[in-house]
Amino acid sequence: MHVVVGSSVEHMGELAAIAGAEAIKRAVQATGEAAVILATGASQFTMLDHLVKLDVDWSKVTCFHLDEYVDISEAHPASFRKYLRERFIQRVGKVKAFHFINPDKNPQLECDRLSRLISAVRIDVAFLGIGENGHLAFNDPPADFNTTASYIVVDLDHDCRMQQLGEGWFPTFDDVPSQAISMTISQIIKSKTIIATVPDTRKALAVKNAVEGPVSVMCPSSVMQSHVDCTLFLDPASSALLEKKPRIE
Repeated sequence: MHVVVGSSVEHMGELAAIAGAEAIKRAVQATGEAAVILATGASQFTMLDHLVKLDVDWSKVTCFHLDEYVDISEAHPASFRKYLRERFIQRVGKVKAFHFINPDKNPQLECDRLSRLISAVRIDVAFLGIGENGHLAFNDPPADFNTTASYIVVDLDHDCRMQQLGEGWFPTFDDVPSQAISMTISQIIKSKTIIATVPDTRKALAVKNAVEGPVSVMCPSSVMQSHVDCTLFLDPASSALLEKKPRIE
């Protein structure tokens, strides 16, 4: 895992977007196409804002959706489908394909459908974040590192739901869904390149555990330590607890 610290949240997002765009372009140049995973949430705001402005031929890129709540409509303000349509699709225009998670009917059948789709491609770039509880996607601790499925239905723990409330996506804790469909750790780690963007003081302890702690199901994002091409983009606040202080770019 390589750690890069931007001088601000905006700079962090710009650096992450440039690195991700370059990896996509390398894949397109080598094979004529690329496949990516897109995360959502507040951590991805500045990265996505920069990514959609860069010179990427999105018509050659297939996109997979990282996670989505169960029992939430796409019209809901917290819907990740809505988020990605507004912050990505509507701004880049045509992509080769976008495989949204649609949990509205049978979540397990949707997991099976998405697993079949993603098993047919190689993911070139995964754009990720880290949760306050150390989760990766919605794989809360203790995460299942061993499942061979690509997508699973997960129960969201208290800390995860509190994060969604604290970020302003829901009016009360009881409004936060208790389940989600999530891409699994085993599927995420198959990605050729991982770009993880993690700002804010509230993520500092999770970042420290992910970077300097042991690889553990109790800090799911720590699995990125074992990836051969993973870069963690931080801002000064999220990197504040690291013992080995990375240079600020």
